[in-house]
Amino acid sequence: MAIIQTLCSHCLTANRVDETRLNDGPKRGKCRNSLFAAQPIAADDAQFSRWLHNEQLPLVVDFWAEWCGPCKTFAPAFARAASGLEPIARFIKINTELAQQTSAQFGIRSIPTLMVFHDGQAIAQQAGALPYPQFLQWLNGALNP
Repeated sequence: MAIIQTLCSHCLTANRVDETRLNDGPKRGKCRNSLFAAQPIAADDAQFSRWLHNEQLPLVVDFWAEWCGPCKTFAPAFARAASGLEPIARFIKINTELAQQTSAQFGIRSIPTLMVFHDGQAIAQQAGALPYPQFLQWLNGALNP
């Protein structure tokens, strides 16, 4: 039995959960919300820093902007993956216009840019939108090297 730390998708409070019970719909003790949203979670600079430094599950991050056509085209594929794959990983959306510090920190030069983080470190990166099947293939390779 392994205990992991994961953040509540609603209040960003750290929770300890038995890894074998992640698929059982665990809820946060105080706010009583589900720890997992089954949808992408928008994060600003401060929130992403909290995710990066406190989450033990992999983070799949979509760096995007409101004005970006390919970002909008890719958004349904990212949401579908979040709905189907969480709690294997957490799915975070970073609006580069609003989270400029985070975007600069990770050298985001084109959008959409997809990154996977684990234990605070970037482990995979992909520039450009992908069709859903290719996104899943890339993600599987990133999460299972």
